[in-house]
Amino acid sequence: MKTKDPSPDLVMCAATWSMIGYPSPRHEWPMARKLRAMKDAGFDGVCGFITPEIKATADKLGLRMMSGFDAQSVTDALPRLRRQRELGVRFVNIQLLNHSTPPARAAQAAAQIIRAAHKLGLSAHIETHRDTATETPEKFDEVARLYRQATGELLPVTWDHSHFTVSKHLMPADYSARLLAWPKLIRHSQMFHLRPFNSQHCQVPVTDGHDILTPEFRDYLSFAEELFACWLGGSRPGGELWVCPEMGMSHGYHLSNQPHAWPEAIRARTELLGAWQRALQR
Repeated sequence: MKTKDPSPDLVMCAATWSMIGYPSPRHEWPMARKLRAMKDAGFDGVCGFITPEIKATADKLGLRMMSGFDAQSVTDALPRLRRQRELGVRFVNIQLLNHSTPPARAAQAAAQIIRAAHKLGLSAHIETHRDTATETPEKFDEVARLYRQATGELLPVTWDHSHFTVSKHLMPADYSARLLAWPKLIRHSQMFHLRPFNSQHCQVPVTDGHDILTPEFRDYLSFAEELFACWLGGSRPGGELWVCPEMGMSHGYHLSNQPHAWPEAIRARTELLGAWQRALQR
């Protein structure tokens, strides 16, 4: 009798930028306390550019590490990859070049960075992100096509669907049809950045500040369940999916009238785990 494959693990990492200015701008917690709070909140790991300070505390607490950085060039990326490898990182998210980078140049750079990461024992993924070579579906499509043409392999992608949604002003009814249009690439990935979005905003609040989920987050949560189900329908690479409920406090993502991102990230973790369990049961 054939045994059923074990369920893959969801590795949930908290972003360091969720805790900027927490609990207040004048009394922001030091990094060690932030990491303890992540552990206490039930997160499996930390998401951010890993430093010796983060590694030392993460190791003590048993937190896993998901890294990432903005790569302005291949030359810029290589020493950062080596630095992250030396600190024990495996998964690295790359924000690739700039919005004005031609797709052919971006695909070539992606191939060089991913090949270098592989030689270091790292798994580098290219993020779908604003102000990068993959900021729109059309640019991403071409970079992914040229990458496969050059390497014979699927592009490893860190999926952040918020930027595609805003660039196309998608409505909730269209989320799954328009954003799950790359099932092979989604199933090939091991990294998702799960920032809740709607058609006009890359980051919508999880709650109304009084523990009630917003309608916008409920719409996003339905999409997240479909995204998980899509990934689970594939080969489930490595038996793990690394995700970050990426609620941030900088670069204009957080609006002044919204609750602080850290309590929101904690609630998003709980709700996303529920969506994962529902997807597993399909």
